[in-house]
Amino acid sequence: MKILIVNGPNLNLLGTREPEIYGNISMETCFTELKNEFPAHELDYYQSNTEGEIINRLQRDDFEALIINPGAYTHYSYAIADCLKNIRKPKTEVHISNIYKREEFRQKSVTAANCDAVLSGFGMDGYRLAILSLK
Repeated sequence: MKILIVNGPNLNLLGTREPEIYGNISMETCFTELKNEFPAHELDYYQSNTEGEIINRLQRDDFEALIINPGAYTHYSYAIADCLKNIRKPKTEVHISNIYKREEFRQKSVTAANCDAVLSGFGMDGYRLAILSLK
């Protein structure tokens, strides 16, 4: 299965950004581990700090399943939410931290309703759990 993993703004700083919240593992390390653990899947990774670039990447439609961590766009990007609504493939939203234990504005996801599942608070292991959930 070809699985696209998309990360939103500031997630390029994983491993150094607020390690008490996000841990100290970089996404590059996590992605390498995922490729090693799931060799039967074709994994692709994309990160952008720009909303329109994320939408453009999703609209390429060159994947069979999507794992997305929209970052801060989770809470206010109706544009990404609309894009997700039009993707007719398995979609899982992942959050490294438990968004329901964070600031009030982070406890609302406008994108989650257009995904099939949400994983929140499992740390970087959320990406692995999302892959495991795909049939």
